[in-house]
This record gives sequence, structure tokens and C-alpha cells, in this order.
Amino acid sequence: MSFIKTPIKGTRDFLPEDMALREYVLKIMKETYASFGFEIIGTPCLEHIENLTSNQGGENEKLIFKILKRGEKLNLENIQDQGDLVDSGLRYDLTVPLSRFYANNMNELNNPFRAFQTGFVWRADRPQKGRYREFMQCDLDIFGEKTNLAEIELITAVTTFLKNLNFQNFQIKINDRRILTSMVKFSGLPMEKTDEILISLDKLDKIGFDGVKEELLKNNFEEEKIEKYLNLFQKDSQKITDFCKGLELDESVVKNLEEIMYIVSQNVEANLVFDPTLVRGMSYYTGPIFEISVEDLGSSIGGGGRYDKMVEKYANISVPAAGFSIGFERLVLLLKERGFKIPKNKEKIAYIINQLDEEIFKKIQEERNAGKIVKIAYRNKNYKHQKETLENDGYTIIEW
Repeated sequence: MSFIKTPIKGTRDFLPEDMALREYVLKIMKETYASFGFEIIGTPCLEHIENLTSNQGGENEKLIFKILKRGEKLNLENIQDQGDLVDSGLRYDLTVPLSRFYANNMNELNNPFRAFQTGFVWRADRPQKGRYREFMQCDLDIFGEKTNLAEIELITAVTTFLKNLNFQNFQIKINDRRILTSMVKFSGLPMEKTDEILISLDKLDKIGFDGVKEELLKNNFEEEKIEKYLNLFQKDSQKITDFCKGLELDESVVKNLEEIMYIVSQNVEANLVFDPTLVRGMSYYTGPIFEISVEDLGSSIGGGGRYDKMVEKYANISVPAAGFSIGFERLVLLLKERGFKIPKNKEKIAYIINQLDEEIFKKIQEERNAGKIVKIAYRNKNYKHQKETLENDGYTIIEW
């Protein structure tokens, strides 16, 4: 039997320098979010397949890594459909498991409840730059807050975190699913096909308006109604009030978005813009949605929105909810490409020895007790390379 030496496509090994950066980013994230009153929780990597295939995850439900039944449950002789083979799967995001978690534990949690969760998720996607099959997600969510205080706090917390990382040149786009729905209705397109229409619109950055039109035509929508729909995006003014004129839309929707943008911009330095083409792929969003756009990446590094109907599917009661997820892998990739260096907080010393010496261990322990990072190693034959590697890692060399 021959062994394969490389990781499975779409997964990665992390070198020490990679892990150091990842842990530093998580450290700043935890400290920032804790200052906003968010509490860390955890959920399993595995979920019941019924939870993962409940028509809430949009296109991601096609990318689930499904797990075969085991033992007596797996009856290969009576297989009629996939349900006879599969009973669970790896989570494709943290929002669905979090909603199930809240439904299970709400009586033991504060109300409103502010949750912070990090963990790996899995999607059977086509790997490319910044996109993997196994990747870390970092989610902030607020349950039980029906007002826009939830959106204001989420956007402010995430913006503060990025500022604390000294991450620059990002923009936060904001929209509302109710605006998108009202545009479909105004155009005369079938309302029952709204999710299908928005999936095409969500590809706008990649295929342009002509590509969106072509997709909608392929789905047998009337060309006149498609033109009417796409022309809505050509309005000269991108102010929310001007853009929404003529739409069958409660004025509170516009006022709500304007208030979110105003209050956030008054309290933190944030580049917020209204973007009527912003969709967010998940069909579970019910209100405001937002996304972090970075020009030199060409895609987002995070997003979220309000999803007031999801917990109800698990708990049979209505619970308002909103969340914001950071694209951790893309953020770390951008930091590396921008030459980000972890601030040095502790002195690092490396003792290079030729033989064991009782005295050196006493000295090393004293320095460790003083908060220094201390390594000890025998001198290698290729001492030049050994020394250069340690110095590049920030160590001061002491030969003993």
C-alpha cells in the first residue's frame, strides 16, 4: 500500500508561522467581541441531515459532505433513495447549527443573547484562491432583539475588530431582502420564483447584467418583465429613499436601513454604502443584509443579516435573530499578502547548546517565569541555517 503525502484537495496543513497569524487574528477577534458582550459557544461538526437540507442554506445545500448510516441502520438490500443511505452530514456553515443550539438551550441563556462561535465548516466546493473545502468560520449572532439595535451592534463590532487589526480599505455594503422582494413584485415576475431570481442576481459581479438577463431568459421568464426588473438597478440616485420610490414597500424598511447606516457611521469610522444589488446567497434572510467588500480581493470577506424565521423551525416559537460572519480564511490570506506582521509583545530567546548543563535550565526557567519565550536546542551541523531560521522567527541567539 502506498501512502499519499499531500492533504486532500481543498484542505491544508498549517506551518507554525501560519498558525501564529491565525491564532493572533482569533485573539484580537475574541477580545474585541468580548468587549461588546458576546459570549463564546460551541456546536458539533455533525448535524442531522434533516437540519442541513431544510431549504435554508441556498446553493450550499448542494455541497454538503454527507455521512453514511452505520451498523444496523445501513441496510444495503432495501435502498430506494438517498434517505436510506444518509442520516447526518458535516455542517456547511455555523448559522444552521447555531439556530438549533439556541432552540435547545434558550431557557438557560440571556435574552437577548449575544453569541460568538468559531469553528471549521465543510463544503464540497471547487477549490480556488481563498476558497477551500474545509475552512474556518467566525460568527457573531444576536437572538431575541427585534429592533435594528442588533444590526447596529453587529456591524459596529465587526468594524471595530477590523480596525483593531489595522485592516484597511474595506467597504460595508448594506441592503434589505424586503427591497429585493418588492423589486421582483414591481416587475411582474412570479413571486414564487423570487429565490431563483435572486440566485441569478447574486452572480452579477461575475456575469454582469447581460449574463443575469440571459440566465433569467433561460428560466423562461418574460423578457419584458426581465427588462423592467433590471432597469430598476439603473437609477441615477443610489440613496435608499430615491431608489425605493414606486416600490410597494413599508416606509419603515427604508427608515430602518437609514438609521442603521447613520448610527454606525457616527460611532465608528466605517465606509457604509447602500447596494441594491447585494443579495447574500442564503434564502433564510428576512430583513437587512450586509457584506464586507475588499477591492484588491474582488470578493467579500464577510457578511450577514437578519434571519427572523429560522429558530422557529426548531422551537415552534418566533425568535428574532441577526448575525455577521467573517470570512476568516480570506482575511488571513489578505493579511499575509499585505505583509502583516504580528506585533511583538514578548522577548524571544534561543539557547544553543553543545551539551546538557544543569545551570542553564535554572536560567531558562527564570526567564520563562519573567514572561519571556525561551527555546533550547542542540547546535546543528548546519548551524548557519539553524541560526538564520531562529533569527527570522524573532529569537535572540545565546550560545552556551
